[in-house]
Amino acid sequence: MTILLHQYDTSPFSEKVRICLGIKRLEWAAVDQPVVMPKPDLLALTGGYRRIPVMQIGADIYCDSVLIVRELERRFPEHSLFPGGTGGMDQAAAQWTDRSFFQAAVTVIFAGIGDSVGEAFIRDREKLSGQPFDPAAMRAAVPHMAAQLRAHAALVSEQLADGRAFLSGERPGLVDANAYYNLWFVRSFNPPAAAAFDDLPGLAAWYDRVRAIGHGTRTSVSREDAIAQAAAAEPEPTKVEGPNADLAGRAVIVAATDYGREPVHGTLVGASPHQLSVRREDPRAGAVVVHLPRIGFSLSAAT
Repeated sequence: MTILLHQYDTSPFSEKVRICLGIKRLEWAAVDQPVVMPKPDLLALTGGYRRIPVMQIGADIYCDSVLIVRELERRFPEHSLFPGGTGGMDQAAAQWTDRSFFQAAVTVIFAGIGDSVGEAFIRDREKLSGQPFDPAAMRAAVPHMAAQLRAHAALVSEQLADGRAFLSGERPGLVDANAYYNLWFVRSFNPPAAAAFDDLPGLAAWYDRVRAIGHGTRTSVSREDAIAQAAAAEPEPTKVEGPNADLAGRAVIVAATDYGREPVHGTLVGASPHQLSVRREDPRAGAVVVHLPRIGFSLSAAT
């Protein structure tokens, strides 16, 4: 089945996944979603989860970039995202790149462009994050956050100090995609802010090598066709393992614990140390299984 990536081109977490698709040399189709709510075609598939990106393969819907890249590796092991054989630690590093590194990038970007951002985007991101969107506060934080951004980027530079081509060695992997997308985000949307890291040894050449990987073979699919593909397919079999066995087959709620906390309701059909799988019915998409990461998400019985 075709890999469908529900995304938009300016999404930094989508860029992470696009680079991983490039590393794996995969064919895929972009399903472009709105930058801000409402997103009725996405929610028809996810049941409430609104963050981007989301990967769809038939009637299986994978939420969050962390789980998406894990599933890509499972389904398509060739050109591994873990060339150094350190998959566990490489995936754990996303807790760094997707949080403190990303937050430093966000602050320095929007400190520079925040006054030009549209009102709809501001209101949407305030609802998503549960925090005020305050460009003045971001500008006041720039000296500190630019130093933080440089410190994060300096770790990448230090890893490259022995002349290796990529962070794990001579082949690119997830750790490169994770570090790259933060610097891509800054360079793409507030280029002057890249002064915080552009002079670090080896960083620019590494950045260019990762960018040259590309995004694999990209086509496009409409949102309507993506929903039709889900309706015509059957989800893969899953099973509930470990401590959540008592919830197997029961109505549950899964929700992010950091931001974008809109819950997904359905029947628990899969649970592992790494993911939760919820089956739900939609009038347009039919029976789908929504897969969410275990880390950063809560699971509870529906009342």
